[in-house]
Amino acid sequence: MSRPLDANLGAPVENRYRTIFLSDMHLGTHGCQAQLILDFLRHNEADTYYLVGDIIDGWRMRASFYWPQTHNDVVQKLLRKVRRGARMVFVPGNHDEFARQFIGLTFGGIEIARNAKFTTADGRRFLVLHGDEFDVVVRHSKWLALLGDWGYDLAIFVNTHFNAVRRRLGFPYWSFSAWAKLKVKNAVNFIGAFEKALAEEARRRGVDGVICGHIHHPVIRDVEGVVYVNTGDFVESCSYVVEHDDGQLEVMRWSRPLSPAIETRTTPTADDHEPVGVVEAA
Repeated sequence: MSRPLDANLGAPVENRYRTIFLSDMHLGTHGCQAQLILDFLRHNEADTYYLVGDIIDGWRMRASFYWPQTHNDVVQKLLRKVRRGARMVFVPGNHDEFARQFIGLTFGGIEIARNAKFTTADGRRFLVLHGDEFDVVVRHSKWLALLGDWGYDLAIFVNTHFNAVRRRLGFPYWSFSAWAKLKVKNAVNFIGAFEKALAEEARRRGVDGVICGHIHHPVIRDVEGVVYVNTGDFVESCSYVVEHDDGQLEVMRWSRPLSPAIETRTTPTADDHEPVGVVEAA
């Protein structure tokens, strides 16, 4: 059976899903993996896309405007998918909170919502939101959040140069900042508290689970009887969540190498969409 083609680029689309969830691309920052995002969008299709916040980094752009052509290409590619018939829902996060003034409106066919309700093919109901509402630092001490954002940028800078050396030596990408977060006790405690808060909100709203982003920690797990799903990010882990036709949710990573070949390569390797977490259909 022949594979479907991207009508605009002529590139085969290897992976097709019922739904794709993406978050934390941070377009407008130097750490954004725009080329990798474009490669992902060329080779993956879905009936519905949820953009789960921090797609554009308004915080960083207010401090220092940065918007190269590749970042514009990502936006155009998303709009093109809508024009070709996909549904797309954008749930703004704290970094693109400027878009929250447009909640309830549609731009270029993209629906903007404060949060959304999503039902899987097997009938489970999920609340979709970015998650910053449940981050005490973001809610009550924005200056501290901005300071933490500066520290995160520093970690990404270290990542970039460290992994440039690893690539030359033939080693795969490794996230220093993600490793550091999981080694710091307070960070681990924060992740646990965040997951419980989101699960409690899902329980309060009478749904089966919650899908969020914000903390850049991709995972699917049961939290006190609620399915907690975090899309992770497309800066460090380059992770995303897909829903298969049977309702199964899966966390994946896109890990094609950043090289000129990225524009023409059409056959994925086993690591290109490595699953990192699965919740089976009920």
